[in-house]
Amino acid sequence: MYGRGLVLASCLWISAAAAAPPAVPPAASTAHRLDTPSGLEVVGGAAEVVTYRGRRAVHLAPSAAPGSADKAVVAIVTGADFGDGTIEVDVAGAPRAGAPADSRGFIGVEFRLSESGARGEIVYLRPTNGRADDQLRRNRSVQYESLPDFPWHRLRKESPGVYEAYADLETGAWTSMKIVVSGTTARLYVNGAANPALVVKDLKLGAAQGAVALWSHASTDGYFSNLRVESSSGARPRPGPPPLPRRSASRSTTSRRSSGCRRRGSRRTASRSPSS
Repeated sequence: MYGRGLVLASCLWISAAAAAPPAVPPAASTAHRLDTPSGLEVVGGAAEVVTYRGRRAVHLAPSAAPGSADKAVVAIVTGADFGDGTIEVDVAGAPRAGAPADSRGFIGVEFRLSESGARGEIVYLRPTNGRADDQLRRNRSVQYESLPDFPWHRLRKESPGVYEAYADLETGAWTSMKIVVSGTTARLYVNGAANPALVVKDLKLGAAQGAVALWSHASTDGYFSNLRVESSSGARPRPGPPPLPRRSASRSTTSRRSSGCRRRGSRRTASRSPSS
């Protein structure tokens, strides 16, 4: 009797272990103070470290090459492979001196990018719109676009008001951005707000994987500080214990009972100025 009790307890422990969900390792988190340009691969311009409004920051300057005035400057964070997770960064953007009248200080983050930034998802701010007297401009304070096939102007034409929204922004001031990405959904939180300013539920590249980059338009005087990337997409479930072997149908009822263990059957189941 005592031996049968031990066998029964052992079988119960094995069954519980087999039913337990696989363990998932914690999300990987990387912090960048952005007080040095090292670890950044810059496309379309250059990065320098300066002091801006009381803190050390990376400043992105556009290239002086012909044809670069209507393009973006992208600083790709080396080693940041991102699919799902959270990106947080402080940004400050304003139109550069001598910039066109429709410049808005465009600044933000590109994620899941490849091809040196030519392909990726972008969420950015238009700081000068945040407190404009024109309500239509205010409603376009934050923007989503997806390169190469869904630039902002196409999204605005085909789905007015869906991929842009209002947020209270101050031109040139430090502004915190928090982008939470899961599958084909992204949520943007501005300045620590409890609710998102923008929700995108159909990221155009799908549930992709790629790099993370600081992003600003060539017409923007842009600064970045305190970047943190937390990626949960790299976590893979650890394999659980192997399934218990199936018992032969020819095995006698007496033999099954003598084992003291009974199993339940398992079920298988393009580049254009982001103006306005």
